[in-house]
Amino acid sequence: MKRRHAQFAASRFLVNGFMLVTIVGALLLSLPIASEKGQDLSFIDALFTSTSAVCVTGLIVIDTPSQFSVFGEMVIMVLIQIGGLGFMTFSVLIAVLLGKRIGLRERMLLQQSTNAVNPAGVVKLSLGIFFIALVVETVAAAILTIRFAPDLGWSRASYYAVFHAISAFNNAGFSLWPDNLMRYVGDPVVNMVITMLFLIGGIGFFVVLDVIRKRKWVAFSLHTKIVLSASLFLCVAGPLVITLIEWFNPKTFGMLSFSERLWAGYFQGVVTRTAGFNTLNIPDMMTASQFVMIFFMFIGASSGSTGGGIKTNTMVILLLSIWSTIRGEKHMHIFKRRIAIDLVFRALAVVMISIMVVLLSALLLTLTEHSLQKDFMEILFESTSAFATVGLSMGLTYELSFWGKVVIIATMFIGRLGPLTLAYAMSQTSNQQDYKYVEEKLMIG
Repeated sequence: MKRRHAQFAASRFLVNGFMLVTIVGALLLSLPIASEKGQDLSFIDALFTSTSAVCVTGLIVIDTPSQFSVFGEMVIMVLIQIGGLGFMTFSVLIAVLLGKRIGLRERMLLQQSTNAVNPAGVVKLSLGIFFIALVVETVAAAILTIRFAPDLGWSRASYYAVFHAISAFNNAGFSLWPDNLMRYVGDPVVNMVITMLFLIGGIGFFVVLDVIRKRKWVAFSLHTKIVLSASLFLCVAGPLVITLIEWFNPKTFGMLSFSERLWAGYFQGVVTRTAGFNTLNIPDMMTASQFVMIFFMFIGASSGSTGGGIKTNTMVILLLSIWSTIRGEKHMHIFKRRIAIDLVFRALAVVMISIMVVLLSALLLTLTEHSLQKDFMEILFESTSAFATVGLSMGLTYELSFWGKVVIIATMFIGRLGPLTLAYAMSQTSNQQDYKYVEEKLMIG
């Protein structure tokens, strides 16, 4: 019982912490010094941008490079890093540097923040997360600096490289170019570095640390095996489907060479893993491609990562439960391990709550943006992108009304923290029953 109450308290603390960071970020972005023109930014636009950065989404209502000064861009960069790694990770780093002791309460908060199974070893995990992020982002920034230097000069290139490395690793999707990364649609270096960044950030720190420590497939944990297998499948299926659908689309692939088409299909196929960058104009893509992207965005990244969505783990658990039901098996097995039934209930809860959040968000947007006369596909795409903290857009975000922005802000916030975390946070007591009713059969299907 005490453990359950501790989880609820930790969830509420995380929700309040993210809200505080978001509000502070909005206040900083609304200052004249944060604006390129030296003018105050409306608080709703500042709040939207701050929420998008902290929730590592990438949806924007104003153009980042033209609206924000270097100070504003650096605020966004810091918010992305805090939102991606978690403010508790930074708190642990500061505490360790100051020589302070990490108590049980802080360990419980870390467990909830990092999705760890138990509080044992969460301090080392948090320090490992910070170290991995620092190394990966530094190496990527160095490579991108060399690539951007001929176009921007060394000073500006290094700044752009650091910004995009942080944005990509944390699966944010913010860019300092008005066309995002469309100018690099066929560039091998930019395509590979950016995708490697958000794929590493998207598989989760547990997996990265497990691979580094064990290095053998047989020694990997079940979590790592599921994540790597599911991620590999999605990273092959996504680019293949998008490339096949878009191959004869004159609006997207029509002006591209053979190699550029392959790079564009690859990038847009894997970027739906909650990254938010784009090398193609999303509104010009085929409706079938947009629908496929909605599906992949909804699945998202993996648990314990910088990405959003229902997570690959959840998808695998549900597919296993369906397969076991079809075969008439009482237990689920994968990689010679049995899956606990309570994980099925948890996965089902995550999926159902997520579907309801996306549909409710889309429903509200059809009301708030009724005057825009947008297609439902465009609205559903935007709602899914916000919930899965992807950041891809078909153009609706730029035209949102005040209440439309409020809807997307709430959707991004729920998507980043996770439906169950918010459910825990809003729960006051644990309603565990010590009795059972008589079981009765029910017709299904």
